[in-house]
Amino acid sequence: MTLSLSALNAATVAGFTELLAGTYEHSPWIAERAAAARPFQSLAQLKHGLAQVVREASREEQLQLIRAHPELAGKAMVAQALTAESSDEQGRAGLTHCTPEEFARLQQLNADYSAHFGWPFILAVRGPRGQGLSRSQIIEAFARRLQDSPEQELSECLRQIHRIAEIRLNDKFGVSPDLGNLVWDWAEALAQHSDPGFQEQGELTVTYLTPAHQACAAQLREWLLQDCGFDEVSIDAVGNVVGRYLGLDAQAPMLLTGSHYDTVRRAGKYDGRLGVLVPMACVRELHRAGQRLPFAIEVVAFAEEEGQRYKATFLGSSALTGSFHPAWLDELDEQGISMREAMRSAGLPGEMASIQTLARDPARYLGFVEVHIEQGPVLQALDLPLGIVTSINGSVRYLGEVIGQAAHAGTTPMGQRQDAAAAVAELLLYVERRAGEKDSHGAVTVGTVGQLQVPQGSINVIPGRCQFSLDLRASSNAARDALDGDVRAELARICQRRGLRWRLTPTMAAKAAPSDARWQARWEAAVASLGLPLRHLPSGAGHDAMKLHDLMPQAMLFVRGGNGGISHNPLETISNDDADLSVRAFQALLTRLAEELSS
Repeated sequence: MTLSLSALNAATVAGFTELLAGTYEHSPWIAERAAAARPFQSLAQLKHGLAQVVREASREEQLQLIRAHPELAGKAMVAQALTAESSDEQGRAGLTHCTPEEFARLQQLNADYSAHFGWPFILAVRGPRGQGLSRSQIIEAFARRLQDSPEQELSECLRQIHRIAEIRLNDKFGVSPDLGNLVWDWAEALAQHSDPGFQEQGELTVTYLTPAHQACAAQLREWLLQDCGFDEVSIDAVGNVVGRYLGLDAQAPMLLTGSHYDTVRRAGKYDGRLGVLVPMACVRELHRAGQRLPFAIEVVAFAEEEGQRYKATFLGSSALTGSFHPAWLDELDEQGISMREAMRSAGLPGEMASIQTLARDPARYLGFVEVHIEQGPVLQALDLPLGIVTSINGSVRYLGEVIGQAAHAGTTPMGQRQDAAAAVAELLLYVERRAGEKDSHGAVTVGTVGQLQVPQGSINVIPGRCQFSLDLRASSNAARDALDGDVRAELARICQRRGLRWRLTPTMAAKAAPSDARWQARWEAAVASLGLPLRHLPSGAGHDAMKLHDLMPQAMLFVRGGNGGISHNPLETISNDDADLSVRAFQALLTRLAEELSS
């Protein structure tokens, strides 16, 4: 029998608990406690309510929940003593048909994992799409997570348990996240295109105007035109794929949205691309319903944001804001191919006159919104699928060098050294401490020394030179500038005290891009309409939205990432359920905007 929220909300506590039996393995106390949070207005709210009970439980209760789960391909499976739910899940993953070698490997992993952590390995074997992971994927995840710390792994086990519960609830309610499946499948299909040298290794890399990049553009263009029903579809002079779904009349203003489809090297499948695929799914549903809104929707798949092939970044969105620099056309890639040549080889004009025509008139636009994978651990740690971005961090970057005196490591007394590396190490620790301080105005700051090297260093020589990078970011310009000033002042003090010289060469400066209050409120209303609590957070990464911020009001929605929120990495992942919620939030935003313009 298919379960309903009305039945759950009307049941006694005992009845509520019984209706949700099997959602969490041998742990009826979770449903029993969640009953107090009724009424639940949506399935998403119920899922979060159950997860919240586990978050608020004692550590011992959390460990009991984990230990209530059977090992994968373990003794309970062999003895056919699994619950019906676990039996179904392990069967779907093919664990009941392991080869002798696979079974032996899993038994050894189970033993090693149990000895290391003291609880069974938990994995939602039906996976992020709900269809089931392969045995090789399961074994790979098993081996990888054996390297985690106990605290990391306990948190990951609980997240996997919530994913198992989510899929079981979908089954109980007869719900399929069809729009999330659509987005997930599009992302998988797009990820089939990858640059040479990476494609052969099964790795995703799509850099500006390579054949793989052009194949992605062609695929997006086909989907926009054939699958989604956009009225106008084109590839513009910088390689952006542009689709327009017209409004009720030709004079209707436009909502601009989108993100980038290029990737870093050895990338994940969702960074940037999610922000293209989600609005595509929304327009597809509008087209299928024969519905027009009192505004047009322009979706732009930006051709470049990552700066992988050429030093310039945000090429796609810069063209729309009229800030594409002519000098970029003469930049060379590692093979000595200029950007102009690459453009012409891809069938683009490669001329500023054509690029300048792409600049958008802000008077024709209502604003810019972007959906993006969080690329961080905050939402996952809170068991929240969606978050509202308050600001995109401003940043400054430097390449630096400290110069001391190379000398013999054995004969130079410690108090008489001019050690350049020790000075940079001291600076690194200062950056870590200073960036971690709380700002009096609530701004978030981060700082990173990502590159550190001693040129021509030797094991028995005191470093005479040390080269390093600095990346300083904050959610407000004032906080960024304060952090920048403090770090530079500290570097000067360190070097003066140690008798060293230093230099910093600025390589980038970007202003913070706070979300527009009205557009942020629309995202808040959209998330609340799904029954989800609101979580506000800044974006530490740069996005196309920060370029459009110069031209029109903007606001972003974050979607939870899996595997600890990792991004720019093949482990980057989302679930079909979270993708579905992001589409539904976007649909709610469109509906609210239509109501505002019609009133």
